[in-house]
Amino acid sequence: MTSETPGRPFDAVLCDLDNVVRFYDMAPLAALERAAGVAEGTTAKVAYSPEVDLPFLLGRITKEAWVKSMVSALSDRVGPARAQVLGTAFAAAPFRADDVVVAMLRRVRAHMPLVLVTNATPELEHDLARMGLADLADHVVSSARVGVAKPDPLIYEIAAARAGVAAQRCLFVDDREENVEAAVAFGMTGVHCREPADLRTVLDLLPEG
Repeated sequence: MTSETPGRPFDAVLCDLDNVVRFYDMAPLAALERAAGVAEGTTAKVAYSPEVDLPFLLGRITKEAWVKSMVSALSDRVGPARAQVLGTAFAAAPFRADDVVVAMLRRVRAHMPLVLVTNATPELEHDLARMGLADLADHVVSSARVGVAKPDPLIYEIAAARAGVAAQRCLFVDDREENVEAAVAFGMTGVHCREPADLRTVLDLLPEG
């Protein structure tokens, strides 16, 4: 573990990916849902339900199997053909990185370890490369690679160890409040990030240079 740096409120930043750094465009899927006669967000609710999502996030099933689970859960509502369209569209939703957040995190990494801590799929490394972010962080802790997902305390322990910093000296950033609360319970400083300004506010506490 690295020693505490005087004058800094923390010595490593552990940051979530989705809805902090990466954002999905769900407009095409929403149009398909309206055409299928279901409420916008229906596919996401199915896709993110624990029985469908968790096996994929833990790296236990393939993307194809994940889509198949979605299609099965949606078929009773919209029929198999439309369920296939919705599941496929959800899995293929386009995404982008927030340039403002990326710039802030690159500045952070110049001064201290930066670790991405994300409930992600086995395709994470490919996705980061597509966004030009393969080198964004010093380490990436992906649920699909370590076999444990937030808010399980073990993933915070793994992330702090990768950073080489005691949990009490880590700043944890996430868009989901339950994940932040778990990090705080583990001893970290937590930031519930709903927009870039939330992250900027805490990073402004860092000394210049």
